[in-house]
Amino acid sequence: MQKKHFSLLVIVLLLLGLLLVACGGGEEPAAEGGAPAEGGGDCSDPDVLCVGLVTDVGQVDDKSFNQSAWEGAQQAASDLGAQVEYVETQDAKDYAANIDLFANDGYDIIVTVGFAMGEATAEAADRHPDIKFIGVDQFQVEPKDNLAGLIFHEDHSGFLAGVLAALLTESDTVAAVLGTDLVPPVVAFKEGYESGARYVNPDINIISTYHPGGLDVAFTDPEWGASTAKQALDQGADVLFAAGGNTGNGGLIEVAGTEGAWCIGVDSDQWETIPEAHPCLVSSAMKLITPGVVDLVKMANDDELPAGNFFGGAQLAPFHDHEDAVAQEIKDQLAEVEAGLQDGSIETGYNPGG
Repeated sequence: MQKKHFSLLVIVLLLLGLLLVACGGGEEPAAEGGAPAEGGGDCSDPDVLCVGLVTDVGQVDDKSFNQSAWEGAQQAASDLGAQVEYVETQDAKDYAANIDLFANDGYDIIVTVGFAMGEATAEAADRHPDIKFIGVDQFQVEPKDNLAGLIFHEDHSGFLAGVLAALLTESDTVAAVLGTDLVPPVVAFKEGYESGARYVNPDINIISTYHPGGLDVAFTDPEWGASTAKQALDQGADVLFAAGGNTGNGGLIEVAGTEGAWCIGVDSDQWETIPEAHPCLVSSAMKLITPGVVDLVKMANDDELPAGNFFGGAQLAPFHDHEDAVAQEIKDQLAEVEAGLQDGSIETGYNPGG
């Protein structure tokens, strides 16, 4: 009988443990890659403003595209007294589910990052007409009242990067390590870069290489970026432009270990995010993602979100520690080219539909 009573006690304790778990005795794990919301209020409360950001495939601290957008969301939330949270996408098939994590929790503004998320964002905007959506790098063909696409003239900053590369090279060979050509902004950077280099020297040798993989790997492969950069250096290139997220970052860091070679970053001022590249990083072809996200989040909060497309700024980053290495004549020519791009007297030749 004593053994039977002991067995019954064990069964009761096991059942009690299962009951506690079922009733929430343990903490539910957060979505993979998520960051806790700042403020802790209930996003379904009309008096609580909540901003959510969904990254493209890759980390929120990618030192490039996702990170710039996240910094913009954080800054806007801070200025507005809003709560802000992100979810990192691990697989493209999760785009819609990750967006709905915020939509179903009552978030007011949702920022999605990257061209590849365009379709999922547009569909979410249709499902949730009361939520404001901001699609970074997502061109809007059919305007929706609750969706703004933050886009840029990548060919302009790419053109300036090409002019800079052609004015700095001593070998008359420059290179580019790029993400996939499935993403129009990457193509725009490439076409602008090549046109800018040829604007300075029509006979310049340009080695441009796209990553051979798809959207799931093209921006998260620094090893390929490094090996491709090394191949270009071995072929005589002494300036490298990298436009491909973490893939491009691998190329920048590879060039940094080569004496006498220059590198040019992309999207943000990568001097601030990749110290390993400082020895070669003369500038970056920037898309002003952070201020663009800030502006659009604030416009959304004021019910002034533009339907369709909103152009953010595009320009070269400062030269930082390499200021003295860039001759005044180069700076003057860059200023002339930038003015020509802005007033239309200089064209990059990039055709988005071509």
